[in-house]
Amino acid sequence: MYTFQNEKVRLRAITASDVDDYVRWMNDVEVTRNIGQVGRFSREQEAEFVAQHQQSGDYFFAMEAIDGPEPKHIGNLGLFDHDQRNRQAELGIMIGEHDYWSKGYGTAAMRLLLEFGFGELNLHLIHLRCFDFNKRAIRAYEKLGFKLDGIARQTAYLVGEYHDDYLMSMLKPEWEAMIASAEC
Repeated sequence: MYTFQNEKVRLRAITASDVDDYVRWMNDVEVTRNIGQVGRFSREQEAEFVAQHQQSGDYFFAMEAIDGPEPKHIGNLGLFDHDQRNRQAELGIMIGEHDYWSKGYGTAAMRLLLEFGFGELNLHLIHLRCFDFNKRAIRAYEKLGFKLDGIARQTAYLVGEYHDDYLMSMLKPEWEAMIASAEC
């Protein structure tokens, strides 16, 4: 399995030792609202989640903050539904540790994942979905160069109201142009 890092984060394989963090995060309403999950999650469910991703063909990574005295597991991200024929995949990310929100960790991790996706995997397109109320994430995606492809209206019913799903993507030539101009 791959491991990547920059000055701020390390992406590594998820392990069974990550399960307790996932249980805590997936039972935190503020975290799960951003990813559209509802309900309580048991340790057994999260252990199964980790085992499935360890065996899947997805590129799924634990995210660690490494700019402090000790590495800290703060979330996960990955490329899912990898379509080799059309050279595309869907990006998903979750930061479960509130203290690491809005501090650039997600952006730093996504840079590593985009380098891997467009470089190592030779993807042409990386796309993602994001709820309309997650302004922090939308700003991060735009900062990295993702473009809004469209809005799927009222696709999610969360906490008593409907929300739009923003569909965003980036093409390999757009990523390469950003890297060449050092914009991201």
